[in-house]
Amino acid sequence: MPKSQEGLALLVARERVAHWVVEAFRAVDRADFTPENTGAAAYADRPVALPEGQTTSQPSLIARMIDELAPPRGGRVLEVGTGYGFQTALLAQRAALVVSVERHPRLAERACANLERAGVTNCVVVVADGWKGEVGHAPYDGIVVSATAPEVPPDLAAQLTEGARLVIPVKDGYDERVVLLEKHADRLESIRTVVPARFVPLVRE
Repeated sequence: MPKSQEGLALLVARERVAHWVVEAFRAVDRADFTPENTGAAAYADRPVALPEGQTTSQPSLIARMIDELAPPRGGRVLEVGTGYGFQTALLAQRAALVVSVERHPRLAERACANLERAGVTNCVVVVADGWKGEVGHAPYDGIVVSATAPEVPPDLAAQLTEGARLVIPVKDGYDERVVLLEKHADRLESIRTVVPARFVPLVRE
């Protein structure tokens, strides 16, 4: 394992996340999911620019979000915003199936190639409108969204199993924050704010 990859796993461990999250970062090399000219920046705790005006979030933020998602081992997870597939690969270390929705065909194609090259086979990348989720593989034991929405898309709430979690950045005025919600009795209950953060907007097609 490259020392830089191990260093990234140790950085994530300092976020006090679950053991499986740290091990996922040890198993998945971020450099395999960033543009070729990224170099050592692939192992830095900062966002990396992707085509189509998108980014892959800094590792510590990804770690916090998937830790709060807490998907059950062997469950089914929906990811909105595939990018180059890094978070997809991390979630695939835990879930039986990761369904990832990406609205940019160019990014989805690259993510599929990255995931295949990395040997990640328990995932499906779909080019679609993230506001609508992906009903074909629903329901899900957890949903994580990597783009900011002004409100929680109702289709995402409908696609969660009972007791499942949704982690999503929401915009309130000028503020953006990642929030954790849980589904109980067909309603989403707000649990807590995870962290303030800025993401690209969740675009409704």
